[in-house]
Amino acid sequence: MTEALIFELSAPGRRGASLPEADLPMQNPSSYLPAGLLRKDAPELPETSEIDTVRHFTRLSRMNHGVDVGFYPLGSCTMKYNPKVNEEVAALPGFSAIHPYEPGELTQGALELMYRLEESLCEITGMKRFTLQPAAGAHGEYTGLLIIKAYHASRNEGTTRRKIVVPDSAHGTNPASAAVCGFDIVKVESNERGGVDLAALRKLMGPDIAGLMLTNPNTLGLFDENIAEIADIIHEAGGLLYYDGAN
Repeated sequence: MTEALIFELSAPGRRGASLPEADLPMQNPSSYLPAGLLRKDAPELPETSEIDTVRHFTRLSRMNHGVDVGFYPLGSCTMKYNPKVNEEVAALPGFSAIHPYEPGELTQGALELMYRLEESLCEITGMKRFTLQPAAGAHGEYTGLLIIKAYHASRNEGTTRRKIVVPDSAHGTNPASAAVCGFDIVKVESNERGGVDLAALRKLMGPDIAGLMLTNPNTLGLFDENIAEIADIIHEAGGLLYYDGAN
């Protein structure tokens, strides 16, 4: 299936929307913008009717594969299944209309829900504390790595434990986040089943290992069947295990 570019569907004079007249007087942009920011020519935008535009992007959407049309095994933070009720709840004005700098006394309802979610996650996982502060996957990686770094520093091992092990099936942000935190990245190979090669992992262990970043399910869409043994290997070496935020 092929689809023409939106510019190829364009015809001079076609319009897809009618805008109301401005309720403020028109002004020449040159009266308030520096000359260096002004266009010399009008932008070349496609001119298409509403129906042509809708049909064009609908046809393009049918060329995509995702969780709404079929199974998607890749461990990815953007492609996991989210029930539609979650989308509706997230769109409630109490969430969508909150400004990041809004005072706390005006956002008590949202703050209470966040607190209760943290408490529930602690109860489910058995952990002492949870944070919802990271805003995205790489932000979560960065937070986790800083915790690993602080843990080793508290044990006077911050200068010796400088290596983070990253499987070859991990997301690309894993080694990038580790590098930003000042760690050295060590790659561990996958085995024939697509999981971490345990023998190769053991060979990498030593007093310089800070931890392992593991995407689970990995980029191959596989949940590592040896996760318990992987965790034991890292912990016995004195390192910590970080689970990638794409689970």
